[in-house]
Amino acid sequence: MMRPARFPVSAALLRRLALASIIANVGIVVTGGAVRLTDSGLGCPTWPRCTDESYTATAEMGINGAIEFGNRLLTFAVGLIALATLVAVLLHRSRRRSLLPLAVAVFLGIPAQAVIGGITVLTNLNPWVVGLHFLASMAVIAAAYALWRRTKEPDGPTVAVVPAPLRTLAWLTTLVSVAVLVIGTWVTGSGPHAGDHGAARNGLDPESIAQVHADSVFLLIGLSVALVFAFRAVGATGAARAALVLLAVELGQGLIGFVQYLTHLPALLVGAHMLGSCLVLLATLSVQWSTRERRPAPASATSAGAATDAEAHPVAAAHS
Repeated sequence: MMRPARFPVSAALLRRLALASIIANVGIVVTGGAVRLTDSGLGCPTWPRCTDESYTATAEMGINGAIEFGNRLLTFAVGLIALATLVAVLLHRSRRRSLLPLAVAVFLGIPAQAVIGGITVLTNLNPWVVGLHFLASMAVIAAAYALWRRTKEPDGPTVAVVPAPLRTLAWLTTLVSVAVLVIGTWVTGSGPHAGDHGAARNGLDPESIAQVHADSVFLLIGLSVALVFAFRAVGATGAARAALVLLAVELGQGLIGFVQYLTHLPALLVGAHMLGSCLVLLATLSVQWSTRERRPAPASATSAGAATDAEAHPVAAAHS
């Protein structure tokens, strides 16, 4: 008996879809920022409908309604890319087991992020919920990045390429990077760009929390400089290169942050700063990935796995 034909999914297609998922999720963070920066956060005043009577924006709602509804539509586009990636993983039999958890996490993260976005509308843009919405997007981006990196690696054991103390330093840098993102949402919640003229602020003093944010950025930059020199000292050129890219992204992001603060937070610079936050996260994850590498499974383990499959499916094995 012949096996039914399967739709072929190449490793290159998997990588492209995973990369597209990263780009799409970064894009929706930027467009979500545009919603807030144009005071369109309540352009659709309810959720999941846009109004009590309609799922779509109406002409009477003006440009703010169109911007908010457009961002909601983009969620479906991001979800379709995540779905296509998930289907591709399911059809790519040799990588299904290793990639499926990450593909499912990215796919389920899209509706979860959308629900949090809906709650921000229902709570009249509560700044703490708005911050959670942003951080949920960061989590989806992290999962999408992990999926993309795994599509470029073989299935096999993970081996460290730097000493244990430097791996610890890399983890500490990652934790501080996450803390910078979290504190950044507090700064945003205390500032003028609330997403709507009537939206509440979180009550924190803008200057004080901005100083805390700046201090955390200085700490992150210091740790990144240490990583560059430490990786170079042990000859880990790939890790040193990743740390240098992270440092460059941090300096660029810091420059945008200081300029926007000194120029009273113009919307265009705030939007650029949101994009920079995504890039900082991606560069941080790249450093984390550079401290280890995954090598192909030993031939004996591969043979044992094949034998196990043959025992579990003797009929299929006989006709393959």
